[in-house]
Amino acid sequence: MVGPARPQFVLFGSSIVQLSYSHGGWGTILSDIYSRKADILLRGYYGWNSRRALQVLNKVFPKDAAVQPSLVIVYFGGNDSMGPHSSGLGPHVPLPEYIENMRKILVHIQSLSEMTRILVLSCPPVNEEKVKGNTSAIFSELVRTNELCQSYSEACIKLCKELDVKVVDLFNALQKRDDWMNACFTDGIHLASEGSKIVVKEILKVLKEAEWEPCLHWKSMPTEFAEDSPFDLVAADGKTTLNPSEWTYYREVQWD
Repeated sequence: MVGPARPQFVLFGSSIVQLSYSHGGWGTILSDIYSRKADILLRGYYGWNSRRALQVLNKVFPKDAAVQPSLVIVYFGGNDSMGPHSSGLGPHVPLPEYIENMRKILVHIQSLSEMTRILVLSCPPVNEEKVKGNTSAIFSELVRTNELCQSYSEACIKLCKELDVKVVDLFNALQKRDDWMNACFTDGIHLASEGSKIVVKEILKVLKEAEWEPCLHWKSMPTEFAEDSPFDLVAADGKTTLNPSEWTYYREVQWD
C-alpha cells in the first residue's frame, strides 16, 4: 500500500467493467478525472452474471477490511438478460432471481460502512444486428435482445429505488444519441469511447447531485499535494510560479 491514503472508488461488474480501461473506456476517464483525488479500483469479470458475483462477494468486499470503499459502482445484468440455453448452461439468470441476487449484492455493500456509497448502472441496450453478425463459430447461439435488456434494466432501477440506491438508467441514456447503435459500441455490446463518455457524464451528474457528505464529485474533493511551490514552472513575469495541480486543459472533454 502506498500513501497518502485516498478515498477508494471500486468498479464492480462484468465485461462492461473489465473493459472500462479499453477503447477510451469510462474507467480510464474516471481515473483521469479523479487523479490526485481518489483511487479507482477495478474488479471487473468478463462474462459474469449476478450468480457468480454473489459467489465472490465476501472476497471482493470483506466486512472486516481495514479500509472500506467510499464509492462502489456496480454493474451486472447484461449477461443475466441473455436468453436461456437449452442445455441449462450459460450466463442466463431468470429475472426474479437476478433481482434477488442484486438485492443481496447491494445490501452487502451497504453494510460495509455508513460512509460507503453505491451507484448502480442498469443494463444498456445492444445493437442486435451487429451482435448477430459478430457471433463467432466458437459460441452456441447468443440471444441478446433489447426487449430483454429493457426488462432487466427497468427491474434493476425499481430495486434501486426501493433500496434508496443511486442508479444510472443506461438503457435510455445511451439511446439519447440518434446514432447510438453504431457510435456507442465496439461490437454491438461493449462500449466504444463515445458510449463510455455517456456513462461518465451520467455518473458525474449523479455524484454532483447526490446529497452525500462528503461530496464525491471531483470538483468538491481535495487535490493531493496541491500547495504552491517554488519548484513549479516559472510564470511569464519571471518572478512567480504557476501551480498546475488543478489544470484540466489537456482533457479531450472538459467535464462538469
